[in-house]
Amino acid sequence: MKILTAPRMDRCIGCHSCSLACARLVHKNLSWDTAGIRISSSGGLSTGFEARTCLACLPAPCVAACPTGAYSQRKGGGVVVKKSLCIRCGECARACPVDAVFLDHTSEPFVCIHCGRCVGFCPHDCLELTTAGGGKGGETASEGGGA
Repeated sequence: MKILTAPRMDRCIGCHSCSLACARLVHKNLSWDTAGIRISSSGGLSTGFEARTCLACLPAPCVAACPTGAYSQRKGGGVVVKKSLCIRCGECARACPVDAVFLDHTSEPFVCIHCGRCVGFCPHDCLELTTAGGGKGGETASEGGGA
């Protein structure tokens, strides 16, 4: 099971290339509002940036909060979203303890699916796709799905 992590955010310049890659390649849109990863200032330009993404909770509170079963638990952590079942109530976003379920202007939810497509678009190698439970010696992949 692969999990997206951001171990080198001290290198981040806030370019949002990862967010745009996610929106374009995974969600077939070109808007930061439709990405599963968000980059934001951690308190000002001199303090750097932070990546907000799904932490692959096990069990995931967003799954328990979803009234229609649109969210289901992914083996090893994280979620699978069946958007055809989603009624856009926003309960998933309210239940997320790290505010990693993003709602666009229509309340459609977007969450990281840990596919790693964003990794290769980071010009400073801030992101990493790791094997869950692999810890320090686990496998890593630093290549995403290029353009």
